[in-house]
Amino acid sequence: MDYPETKRVAVTDTLHGLTVTDPYRWLENGDDPAVREWIDAQNDHARRTLDAIPGRERIRAMLERSLGIGSVGAPRRHGHRYFFTKREGNQNQPVLYCRDGLHEVARILVDPNEMSDDGAVTIDWWFPSREGRYVAYGLSHGGDEMSTLHLIDAGTGRALRDTIPRTRMASVAWLRSDDGFYYSRFPAPGEVPEGEEFYHNRIYFHRLGTDPREDPLVFGEGRDMHDWPHCSISEDGGHLVIHVHQGMSRNELYIRPLTGGDAAFIPVAMGIDAHFIGWIDGGYLYMKTDLDAPNYRILRTPLTDPSRKNWREVLPEHGSAIEYATTAGGRLFVTYLENATSVLYECALDAGSRRMTERTGTETQKNMLPGTGTIFDLEGRHDGTELFIGFTSFLVPDTIYRYDLETGELAVYDRAGGPAIDVSTFEVKQEWCTSKDGTRVPVFLVHRSGLRRDGTNPTILYGYGGFNISRTPLLLKSFLPWLELGGVFALAILRGGGEFGSAWHRAGSLENKQNVFDDFAAAASYLCGQHLTAPERLAIFGGSNGGLLVGATVTQHPGICRAAVCNVPVLDMARFHRFSVGRYWITEYGDPDDPEQFVFLMHYSPYHNVWDGVPYPAVLLSTADSDSRVDPMHAMKMTALLQRASTSDRPVLLRYERGTGHGIGTPTAKLADEYTDFLSFLAWQLGLVE
Repeated sequence: MDYPETKRVAVTDTLHGLTVTDPYRWLENGDDPAVREWIDAQNDHARRTLDAIPGRERIRAMLERSLGIGSVGAPRRHGHRYFFTKREGNQNQPVLYCRDGLHEVARILVDPNEMSDDGAVTIDWWFPSREGRYVAYGLSHGGDEMSTLHLIDAGTGRALRDTIPRTRMASVAWLRSDDGFYYSRFPAPGEVPEGEEFYHNRIYFHRLGTDPREDPLVFGEGRDMHDWPHCSISEDGGHLVIHVHQGMSRNELYIRPLTGGDAAFIPVAMGIDAHFIGWIDGGYLYMKTDLDAPNYRILRTPLTDPSRKNWREVLPEHGSAIEYATTAGGRLFVTYLENATSVLYECALDAGSRRMTERTGTETQKNMLPGTGTIFDLEGRHDGTELFIGFTSFLVPDTIYRYDLETGELAVYDRAGGPAIDVSTFEVKQEWCTSKDGTRVPVFLVHRSGLRRDGTNPTILYGYGGFNISRTPLLLKSFLPWLELGGVFALAILRGGGEFGSAWHRAGSLENKQNVFDDFAAAASYLCGQHLTAPERLAIFGGSNGGLLVGATVTQHPGICRAAVCNVPVLDMARFHRFSVGRYWITEYGDPDDPEQFVFLMHYSPYHNVWDGVPYPAVLLSTADSDSRVDPMHAMKMTALLQRASTSDRPVLLRYERGTGHGIGTPTAKLADEYTDFLSFLAWQLGLVE
């Protein structure tokens, strides 16, 4: 292949007694003019290749249509107002709306699409005040996710002068009086040692109209810099609740009374290797936890003395994992993941659970929520009379249901607009394969009805497998053109995710990470063994931690597929913790500075397991300059290494995007550009276009 020239500068480290050579270390310096020149050359080469693919304009037109399917979130009621986000048509970003009553006409509060010419300003998060008078929201640009907090009067639409920077992924907890709030933010450069600006997240208090620089620190002084606190306030305004996340396997939980003076924080769960997600209803603190229950259970404890001796089980562990839980109208609502699809149950607070859709016993009620899909939102008030349920599936756009707690009526309240999908032309199935160690792994299949299993179907196998994140059926907007052209989409449910509880997650993290790659390889082998496809017609696809999955699969099983898309990937497992927010991932991957953990990291590290003379598949690596999660160096170094090592005639391309980040807040227009390249590359390699 006629690739741009990439110089090799040998850098050798001795790490825990092992000699590690890194010939492309120089590419880690993104500010170096030589690196920028190299990026431009790689981008030019990729563009010449991708733009010449036949049929890409047709794919682009199909994508523009499918991306015109909007999105909508479940409304949150605060006072008499209902707040929600919605994206319609080809808007680049979702818009924040407000209704002054359940059925009042929605009005725009914040429209980020009006704030830039390139559509790259996004609302990262938003929190209405307790009575709905104000909304605090975070804005960022270019996908960097380093939000600035803004305030707006929900009644008048007037912006307040208060702004607070460095509120990345913030939580905001308003006082009942609506005149102040607790919030989380990161330190400014210079407040902590250089390189630690993405750490030391702390909780502060802000009174409206005051100087944020004078906001008092409330929680976090002296804590480990990797702790990530999240704040909320009980609906009655009586208690502040603090969750302190310490990786993906555990967190601590504290409460603090807000009446009767400046009370101390009360530790509820501290120093326990388990998750605790807590909320207050009446005089009790409820907790979803995997303590002694890998599939989670619900506990409650009195606020007067929440110590462990007073914890009582409200809902025991079941055979399926609990995903969400909330109380509304004096009842407990729980969503379980049954074989990686959502089911909603309504539970008495002192009894076991029953399926919500069997509440009335009528067939109509049973069929109100489609069976194979995902509940992505559950919004209700503890003293309310309604529950809003957000539902979607592979071929079902976002749909918001309203459940009336007094009448038992379940009805569609809102849904995403846009082009209709003819679901009758497609099939959705769930099948199971067996991994290397005998573990059964589910695989969802989406394809045209009546597909022949003759081993010739161009197939994309997608996976993630990490960070306790569940990959369940979501609308395939970006992959609809692939399905419409006759391709197959397969989603493998891998260990490392949360689909089957915390034990499933732990079985795919740290020293068990190889299980994730084995599960994915088993899914690929299953698809071929069932004659759905063949290696020459199979592509693998993943992003972020899923990019690591793709990188490991390509290096461990180079003949397993014809092509791969490796998007915003983590690939250098010896140095990931030295860039951006990488140290947060140590609890998931392991610590390269630990001699024992270094061994299993290097065993699968994609960058360190590329070998000269191997015929690797076609690979399209993609990254972005504003990615504040995964540094672009991973994709860049891997591109250089694969281009030099591979002996196949299949291309290795780098797609380097400017003005976007890790994917959060990517404008619809840029998303169309991105997936036009991804899908046309795979269609070209798998023979879906000629």
